[in-house]
Amino acid sequence: MLPHPLIPIPAGLAARYSGSSAGRSWLSLLPDLVERCLDQWRLTPDLAPGSVPWHGHGAIVIPVRRENGSAAVLKVAFPHDEAKLERHALALWGGRGAVSLLAADAEACSMLLERLDAGRSAAELPLDEAAHVWGGTVRQLGLVPDHRSEWRKFGHIAARAEQWSDDFPAEWEQLGRPFPRWLLEAALEVCQTRGAVGRRSAHDVLVHTDLHFLNILARPAAPVEGAAAAEAGGGTAGGYAAIDPQPMIGEPEFAVAPLLWNRLRDLPADQPDKGLLRRCRSFSTAAGLDPEVSRQWAIAREVDNALWSAAHGKSGDLARSLWVASTLAGRTLEGLPHAHALPEPGE
Repeated sequence: MLPHPLIPIPAGLAARYSGSSAGRSWLSLLPDLVERCLDQWRLTPDLAPGSVPWHGHGAIVIPVRRENGSAAVLKVAFPHDEAKLERHALALWGGRGAVSLLAADAEACSMLLERLDAGRSAAELPLDEAAHVWGGTVRQLGLVPDHRSEWRKFGHIAARAEQWSDDFPAEWEQLGRPFPRWLLEAALEVCQTRGAVGRRSAHDVLVHTDLHFLNILARPAAPVEGAAAAEAGGGTAGGYAAIDPQPMIGEPEFAVAPLLWNRLRDLPADQPDKGLLRRCRSFSTAAGLDPEVSRQWAIAREVDNALWSAAHGKSGDLARSLWVASTLAGRTLEGLPHAHALPEPGE
C-alpha cells in the first residue's frame, strides 16, 4: 500500500499523556502504531482535509475505510488495564448492544471497530427517551457467564466491594475525614451487604460499568426520533450501541451509577433530590433492574469517587460526588452547591 498521510495527534490526548514518562513514550510510538494497523488491516484514513481524529480519555480514534470500501474506525489505546479488557467484552457481545469488534491487535492495544455516529449519543436524548435506549442496551449486554475463555479476564463486582470495605475507612482517615462518618458507614453497609450477596448470586452477568450517556452512540442507519428508543427498549440489536466498556462480572445494578452523576442540570431545579431518586427508579425499571439495589451500589460508587477526588484535590468533583451520594442515602449534606451549580464530569 502507498504511504499514508501523517495522522495528527489530537491536542487533548497529547496534553493528557505528556506529563509522564510512560505517556510520552506511548505518544512517541503512536504514529508508528497507527501506521502498522493501517497496513495490517489494509485501511485508508477517512479524515476530511485539515481535520483531527477523534479521541477519548485514553485512545485515538481514526475514521477509516476498509479494503471493500466500508466505513470503520481504528482505535489505538494507551495500554492500561481497562483498554486491555475492552476487546474481550466486545468479542463476547458480538455487536449485540455494543459496537462490533472487527479485528484486534493485543500487542498494539488497538481495535478495528464498527463506525457509529459520534454526533448522536444518548446525551442528546430527552431523559425519558434516554431511559428506554439505556434500558434496552443494558438488557442486551447482560450476558450470563459461560465456557468461553474471555470470561476469565474480568474481575468480580463483589470482590471490588470487599476491597472497598478495607480501603474506604483507611482512605477516609488518611484524607482527614473529608465527609461525615455516617456517609462512610452508608457506603460500607452497601459493600458488606452487596459484596456478600453478589458472591452467592445466581444473577451475575457481564456489566458495562461506565455506561453513561456519552458512551451510547447511534448506529448510522438508526432513526433520530422515538422509534430508535422503542427499538432499543424492545431488545433488538439496532438503534444504539455501547462503546468504551469497563467490563466486570456481577450485579447489573452496578451500572446505573454513572447516569446519576451525569446530567445533573436536567434535574428539576425546585426538588433535585427527588428528581435524582426518580431517575434512579426510571432507568432501573427500563432495564429490568431493582431500583433499590441500583441506589445502594450508586452510594458506594460515589463514595469511592469522592475519596479519589479528595485525594487529588478535585474540589468540584468532590462536591458533586458528595451531593449525589448523600442524596441517594437520604440525607443531602448541607453546605454543598445546588445540583445545577455542580460541575459535570470532565469540566
